[in-house]
Amino acid sequence: MLDKEKQEKKREREATLSERLPPLQLSGLSMQDLQALCKDLHHKIDVVDEERYDIEVKVNKNNTEIESLSQKIFELKGKMKRPALKRVKISADAMLGALLGAKVKESVDFKANLKTVKKEEEKKEEVTDWRKNVEAMSGMEGRKKLFDAGQ
Repeated sequence: MLDKEKQEKKREREATLSERLPPLQLSGLSMQDLQALCKDLHHKIDVVDEERYDIEVKVNKNNTEIESLSQKIFELKGKMKRPALKRVKISADAMLGALLGAKVKESVDFKANLKTVKKEEEKKEEVTDWRKNVEAMSGMEGRKKLFDAGQ
């Protein structure tokens, strides 16, 4: 069947070519007639090449457009919009039941498993006059006494 289809297509092609392109009769033509015929054939070849180029550009443009649209479709399929989640008030027992199934029915005391940590008491510094501390650090305490004694 494939061979028959190929032969039919070949016959159709030959028939359409014979209709569109009549056979050339080169015998008995003068040099000027042959040159005119060559110029005419070159002109027809140029027209066909221009049409072929235009069609090729249109096909490439359509292919790029198809690729961009298929890329957009792929991106849209990949992004799923997540529904807005609603807040649900649920007890700890109900949450454990939902997570672990029907295994856990008794209530669990979460505070029982926590470690106890002793807090160290913060050392409280005595509140002192900052001016005294500055004078002691600068070594000016002795001079102040001399100044006060001189007055």
